[in-house]
Amino acid sequence: MDVIMADEAEAGTVELTILMPCLNEAETIGTCVAKAMGYLARSGVAGEVLIADNGSTDGSQAIAERLGARVVPVPERGYGAALITGIRAARGRFVVMGDSDDSYDFSALDPFLAKLREGFDLVMGNRFRGGIKPGAMPPLHRYLGNPVLSTIGRVFYGSPVGDFHCGLRGFRREAMLGLDLRAPGMEFASEMVVKATMQGLRIAEVPTTLSPDGRSRPPHLRSWRDGWRHLRFLLVFCPRWLFLYPGLALALAGLAAMAVLLPGPARAFGLTFDVHTLLYASGATVMGFQAVQFWVFSRIYGAQMGMVPESRALNAALARFGLEPALIVAGILVLAGLGLGAATVAIWGAERFGELRGTGALRLAIASVTAMLLGLQLAFGAFFIAVLGMMRPRG
Repeated sequence: MDVIMADEAEAGTVELTILMPCLNEAETIGTCVAKAMGYLARSGVAGEVLIADNGSTDGSQAIAERLGARVVPVPERGYGAALITGIRAARGRFVVMGDSDDSYDFSALDPFLAKLREGFDLVMGNRFRGGIKPGAMPPLHRYLGNPVLSTIGRVFYGSPVGDFHCGLRGFRREAMLGLDLRAPGMEFASEMVVKATMQGLRIAEVPTTLSPDGRSRPPHLRSWRDGWRHLRFLLVFCPRWLFLYPGLALALAGLAAMAVLLPGPARAFGLTFDVHTLLYASGATVMGFQAVQFWVFSRIYGAQMGMVPESRALNAALARFGLEPALIVAGILVLAGLGLGAATVAIWGAERFGELRGTGALRLAIASVTAMLLGLQLAFGAFFIAVLGMMRPRG
């Protein structure tokens, strides 16, 4: 069976698009396209080869077109930008994407297509299960970068994917369009897996072999810069681990230390903890509370922007504990702080407003400031959440 032509594609008969991002890959694009075209012809799959070109100046486009591929120009630079445009332009019901540097074998796509036909929405290649040939992956990526980032992704998001950054992956086109993928850079690889996991898409993995790429120039990937972009995305997109859990731990530890140290000094492990530790405990309480508030803000905003699904538990808590109850609690905290402040002034007055002896007044002053800070933060945060609620898209 011949590879399907463009007029047939427009009639909706394309099953598979083999998509490759490209930026100056004249050395290898021909090999990749030839393998992909050969796979379509040999397997009898109705499909196309699509090149999302990111502004090549070395003639890559002409090479690809000469071999039968369709080329879509992508003005915005970036790995993710190229693939997002390519996915939108794809005519196939399924898409298999892979780098155009000849590091993946486009003639061996049967495992991906089989899983897609079974009903999986995303089929990831796994290079650690399929094999990494000598020289195909730098040791920094193989033993540190990929394992660490993939582990973080599995822990943070509960993803079943063992190789978050494998460049060869297949998916159902409509499912990917529904994820509203946006990352323009290399972090696109993480965004796809994270959003697919959070939206409950069916995900599978197949072993994939990684070979040394066929280029004579260095790759576009920059280890530390792009590794940080992946890590930054994983942290920002999961505010529980960036804000909620650290904030809760910090606030609870601070409150516990304050409860112990407010009556007086405490000894532990042969050390004496006094008012100076109490001051740091107060700071930990306030900073932790602020971090938890940032989690609430980011969770609400992320859901409104469609980046993360709605949190039923958070919505239920906010519905029960809305603006007015929050303001009441905030008012109680501020009044308690003012009361403690008045008690501190009274102690000072007993000393005829002279030099204070001991640390009793300072302990009350720290507690007073802590209560007022928490009260004001709660009040301002409640108003901000109310503003976010007013901004919620309708329909």
